[in-house]
Amino acid sequence: MRLSAAVEQFLAAVQLEYGYSEHTVRAYRRDLDWFVVFAEAAGHEHLAACDLELMREWLWQRQQQGLAATTIARNVATLKSFGAWLERSRLVPGNPASRLRAPKAGRELPRVLADDRMRRILTRVEARAHEDHPESLRDHAVLELLYAAALRVSELCSLPVTGLDAGARTVRVLGKGGKERVVPYGGPAARAIETYTRAARPALLARAGQGRGDQPAPGGHHALFVGNRGGRLSPNAVYRMVARELSEEPGGGPRGPHTLRHTAATHLLNGGADLRVVQEMLGHSSLSSTQVYTHVSTERLAQSYRQAHPRA
Repeated sequence: MRLSAAVEQFLAAVQLEYGYSEHTVRAYRRDLDWFVVFAEAAGHEHLAACDLELMREWLWQRQQQGLAATTIARNVATLKSFGAWLERSRLVPGNPASRLRAPKAGRELPRVLADDRMRRILTRVEARAHEDHPESLRDHAVLELLYAAALRVSELCSLPVTGLDAGARTVRVLGKGGKERVVPYGGPAARAIETYTRAARPALLARAGQGRGDQPAPGGHHALFVGNRGGRLSPNAVYRMVARELSEEPGGGPRGPHTLRHTAATHLLNGGADLRVVQEMLGHSSLSSTQVYTHVSTERLAQSYRQAHPRA
């Protein structure tokens, strides 16, 4: 029996036999349609392949797309209802979804972009950066540094020129609670910042006092990142810019600058960085705040184990 046919039978049953609301049936259909698409793309068209591992792989993909924990929890609930019906209908020997667990309430997993999506965003922004448009050079440098150093948007916007050490490729930032830390960044961010400070920052500073009653935005001459009117770049402006770039990528969930911080932390752990090193880089006072990122890395490790180990 094809998986898609079993799904249709299940949807008919919950609507006609069990009297579920139209809203619930629509939600079930939406979730299971996506599940069938995923299964068929993986070469699992038949119901016999609908097991716990396939369901877990689908939920993992959904999480990697940046969907909210509430959405993942609904997906889990749908699979559990579908699995229970399969068992009751004796189409499978047991409920394949019985061991699925939804994300804990009140502890939403951070939205994390996959490596290739992060590269695509940065490549796209770099391609648009041009010296005739200083804003585009600034936006490229902002995105590179947010991701490279896993900064909070408030830390980036308050970063003074003196906080940048171009030779050592580090920034000295003031985090929560007034705690200062030094964070490294890599070559791509260094090149983007150098181009911005050389070709774009002076042009943006020159706009101070021009237009809007000749009232310049404050603080621009001390700030590393300068806004369109020559003053200090505002968190709202960074949020709008990052949200615009993330809106071009598939997946739900938050679209603000914190997504880049989540992504950087997860990619560091995926690459083998020690948890306490990541804690120090992020400026977390408690290790438990950093451990939320280990969920993604642990799931990826488990997936690789299941695929590679002969006795997984």
